[in-house]
Amino acid sequence: MKIGILLKEGPYNHQAADTAYKFAEAAIRKGHRVDAVFLYNDGVNNVTKMMDPPQDDRHISARWDKLHKEHGVEILACIAASKRRGICDEVLIEGGEITGLGTLTDIAIRNDRLLTFGD
Repeated sequence: MKIGILLKEGPYNHQAADTAYKFAEAAIRKGHRVDAVFLYNDGVNNVTKMMDPPQDDRHISARWDKLHKEHGVEILACIAASKRRGICDEVLIEGGEITGLGTLTDIAIRNDRLLTFGD
């Protein structure tokens, strides 16, 4: 099964980012293909390389970068939401890309399922 993920919550203040990542990992382990993660609203904050969590905490943006590097998952941030939050290409993780909402429609069309995490 091909799966797309929509993440609408920021890191560290809600469980949505952790749950979305853990879901993606589990789906891949079970043989499913996670095609793309689209970040919307505060979700765009999940892929900034500016975060610097304490050593004993999870590094959320590094998780998304790893998912991209190891499994080819597209990590896509909404351009409007990114601009509102001061996020540009220079602060994105290596595997991240800024794109428009039309891409979210494409993800919904080309995948068997689109799962939403966050409000």
